[in-house]
Amino acid sequence: MSRIAAIGHLSRDVVAGGEPRPGGPVFYAARALAHLAPNAHVAASCSAAHREELLPALEGLGLPVRWYESSETTQYSFEYEGEERIMRQTAVGDPWSAAQAVEAVRDARWVHVGALTRTDFPEETLAALASQGRTLLVDAQGLVRRPTLGPLEMDADVGAVLAYVTILKLNEEETEPLVGSTAPEDLRALGVPEILLTLGSRGSFVVTSEGIEHVDAHEVLDARDPTGAGDTFAAAYLAARAFGEDPVAAAHEATAAAANLLRAN
Repeated sequence: MSRIAAIGHLSRDVVAGGEPRPGGPVFYAARALAHLAPNAHVAASCSAAHREELLPALEGLGLPVRWYESSETTQYSFEYEGEERIMRQTAVGDPWSAAQAVEAVRDARWVHVGALTRTDFPEETLAALASQGRTLLVDAQGLVRRPTLGPLEMDADVGAVLAYVTILKLNEEETEPLVGSTAPEDLRALGVPEILLTLGSRGSFVVTSEGIEHVDAHEVLDARDPTGAGDTFAAAYLAARAFGEDPVAAAHEATAAAANLLRAN
């Protein structure tokens, strides 16, 4: 199996008025990879002020972790109404530089790029990460979200970054600004080799040049907190692809991993 890395900002999340807790794609990706790809490693960033609050939970997952200092910790407050997540962005971390990101992923050939806003990984950074034959999985939230404070704002001003993305994971909310449609067949216009459209309890679609396949969700009763399910899905998909699974088989494995997270939350 090729080496895998997860990189991104740790976030400080307040869910439904509860106590702050660590979050962000890099945290939930590491949680999944610790079980699925024990040779993976993690690069995470937050402020020095929040390091002792957030980093131990990430390190406790058992994967090698390298910490990078940011002047700010990305922070969110959010709550759920059914499957709908209502979020406010209260702080945004520094951009990852190209040199910093390449150093962080080291010899990994498969990289989970855990962007929270579009400034996390600028175009030049994604270009550097995509060099040397690396496969990049990027969540569309980190492309369409503006780095503004307050309620989340999204638009399609993503520049040319999709040219460096091998696998794009997105949900219905994120398809609207990118293609103006939620139809899986319209996603091919983005020009990304593999696209994962997640639909919560309605399953997901795998969109490639070979075809469009729907993958049913696993039934999960009384899923109280779905936070991290999408990041778990993405990381599990990447691990399965690194193991040599085809896209549809990888999506089935990712679906099972996300369901397991929901049952545990």
